Amino acid sequence: MRIRATIPSAALAACLLLSVPAAAQQQTDSARLAAVERQLQALTRELERQTLGAEVVVADTAVLGFGPAASKVYRVGQGVSIGGYGEIVYNNYASELENGDLRPATTRDVIDALRGILYVGYKFNDKLLLNTEIEVEHVREIFLEFAYLDYRFSDAFGARAGLLLAPMGLVNELHEPPVFLGTSRPLTENAIIPTTWRENGIGVFGGVGPFAYRAYALSSFDGVGNAASGAGGFSAGGIRGGRQRGANALSEDFGLVGRLDYVGTPGLLIGASAFTGETAHNRTLPATGAEVGGRTLIWDLHADFKVAGLDLRALVAGATVDDVIELNALRGLTGAGSIGEELGGWYVQAGYDLLRAAGTTHQLIPYARYEALNTQKEVPAGFTANPANDRTVLTVGAAWKPIPEAVLKVDYNKHSNEADTGLSQLSVALGYLF
Repeated sequence: MRIRATIPSAALAACLLLSVPAAAQQQTDSARLAAVERQLQALTRELERQTLGAEVVVADTAVLGFGPAASKVYRVGQGVSIGGYGEIVYNNYASELENGDLRPATTRDVIDALRGILYVGYKFNDKLLLNTEIEVEHVREIFLEFAYLDYRFSDAFGARAGLLLAPMGLVNELHEPPVFLGTSRPLTENAIIPTTWRENGIGVFGGVGPFAYRAYALSSFDGVGNAASGAGGFSAGGIRGGRQRGANALSEDFGLVGRLDYVGTPGLLIGASAFTGETAHNRTLPATGAEVGGRTLIWDLHADFKVAGLDLRALVAGATVDDVIELNALRGLTGAGSIGEELGGWYVQAGYDLLRAAGTTHQLIPYARYEALNTQKEVPAGFTANPANDRTVLTVGAAWKPIPEAVLKVDYNKHSNEADTGLSQLSVALGYLF
């Protein structure tokens, strides 16, 4: 029988105490008092559930590809869902570059309240829900990370529309700090799959047997930049600057993005994703009036395996950009500043929970990640590639989780590149989700 939310908490406490035998009431045994306290707390939580009109859900599992906190709205019965995450990161840089030169004077050790996130969702009924993410970066920059409506016709098929996260790679949708190892996100899933990548769009999602899929039509990148969205455009450093992030986004060009994963074995995810779309939005060359397309293709293959204390992950990604000479001209890029016609990167990562057999909720996970990427793997004739964009990173560290929703991570990142100008760093990150 459900307790009505109108019963005062004091009356609830009295009812509980009366239910304890008289002899037991006279005892001062701490275990008995603790049991009564737990029952009071349970009743208080029940009242909170009824008052909010929604289930209180622990953020410890992911749904439909979203992070544990981001997917809480999918697990409530009806009504409001609130979650979030955050991270504070300290970076201590080496005093010298790998070639022995002093690091640039502008590179200073920093500690940054990098992100504070609030998820607010509302489930209208079993078919229709709203999910939103509001992000504060570096304490003062506020963004709408995503905001969309889902209508689920069945487990196999649903429709989704709004400001959407592109379903590519292993981090763009699953970027809550306790979910991934490392104080920072992999460079490949930054310069080539440009996390956090979101655009306005519409699409479908669902699952058939052991497979899950998502496919959207999105407003495309702005490869040139300097438009109302504030996008910077593509660069020698990668595709990331082309994100329009749903803000006054140019929509002369749209892109298609899709993903297919095998999820039929607990703890195992294997899949692929791809994006294609033109990115110049009907811009023309001033000298000739010729229209520029700038079609861009991004793809990745990914695998994630978590079982028996092991945390294994691997990803390979690539991209091609057409009409780079024309894009360079529109952006005023010359020499080694050219956008890459071809980009590529990959990483492998492994961790193991040393406390798995210790009978504790704590986890202590040493981990290592090796990554290689080149954002100017190929450049057009007449341009040169900057060897500093051919990079490798070796990361070695450890993560401590007192509970699954909170983490302290410490790692050393050895950066190298073909120009011998890599700058290594020691990083510490505190992260949480709820």
